[in-house]
Amino acid sequence: MERFDVMVVGAGPAGSAAAMHLARGGARVLLVDKARFPRDKPCGGGLTGRALKHAPCEVEPVVEHVVDRFVLRAGYGRNVARTGGRPLIRMTQRRRLDLHLAEQAAAAGADFRDGARVDEISVDGEKPTARVGGRPVRATWVVGADGANGVVARASGLGDGIVRGVALEGNVAWGTLDPTRYRGTAWVELGVVPGGYGWVFPKGDHANLGVGGWLDEGPRLRAHLDRLAREHDLDSGALSEVRGHRLPMRRLGAAAARGRVLLVGDAAGLVDPLSGDGIYEAFVSARLAAEAILAASPAGYEAQLSAALDRHAAASWKAKRVADRYPRGCLWAMRAPGVFDAISGLLCGDLAHPSDARRLAQPPLRMLSRLARSAP
Repeated sequence: MERFDVMVVGAGPAGSAAAMHLARGGARVLLVDKARFPRDKPCGGGLTGRALKHAPCEVEPVVEHVVDRFVLRAGYGRNVARTGGRPLIRMTQRRRLDLHLAEQAAAAGADFRDGARVDEISVDGEKPTARVGGRPVRATWVVGADGANGVVARASGLGDGIVRGVALEGNVAWGTLDPTRYRGTAWVELGVVPGGYGWVFPKGDHANLGVGGWLDEGPRLRAHLDRLAREHDLDSGALSEVRGHRLPMRRLGAAAARGRVLLVGDAAGLVDPLSGDGIYEAFVSARLAAEAILAASPAGYEAQLSAALDRHAAASWKAKRVADRYPRGCLWAMRAPGVFDAISGLLCGDLAHPSDARRLAQPPLRMLSRLARSAP
């Protein structure tokens, strides 16, 4: 039987980041994923500045496009356009990002095995065991980074307290879509999908179009995506690689660890309720989990996770209610002085919470907060 200090299940951003931190700290790490790499994942593929501040390695080699401008529209009607004057989001594709991070984890000393399924996982004993690619493995710790439907959370009795959304996206080549309006620009469509939004994000040789919302919107997402395409002068048949995925959003205080198992990233439900992005949360949770394991102090992981993420997540839940119920109110706020500077600061990691924004932005932000309290 092979033995490791830590088995990390799932080699997405959270898993590979955790493996990197652990290997650099001297742990014997097995990083395993059932898919063969490179493999793609449904994802908008945006790396915010605040995510990059917590990235475990340089990611510039996989950046395809830099966004410094937003267009926010409500109900496919009026829009507000704002330019940040600095990079706000760096766009990539998950097949490139995830392969790069896994390779960096291997370079740091982790044993990376792709195309290896984890079966018969048992976490009840003193040291968890599993079969990895048909071979028995024992580890002192297990990091669950295997996504919204992962085997680690099920085996450890974790995963409660997670609200699930759903998204559907596709790609369209430049040329089919006129790049003039979209270069350097992220389009966000509010009030078009209950519990979410539509988007158009630029990439290297194509644009990514998608819609996301509450889980019960799943049967209607294809119609929402077709409408989004038409509103951007596209035939829905022009979209390729159309695929859906679930968005796990953690309720504040939901458990993310038990015994010798720690969950990170999507496996812990760490997707931002407002944006649907989870890469910042993946990097933060990966670092905190690795630090807890290296210090042999897993009991503090959940408290540290809450301290790092809950304040921002609470604001995102509140903003999600406003965006869902009052999309035109969001456009009004976007036009107000100082508000886009606050949004830019949150994206770039200069602000931890909307209440930290400059005084000029506070009146419209307080109005949105009052609207959130009145929204169901």
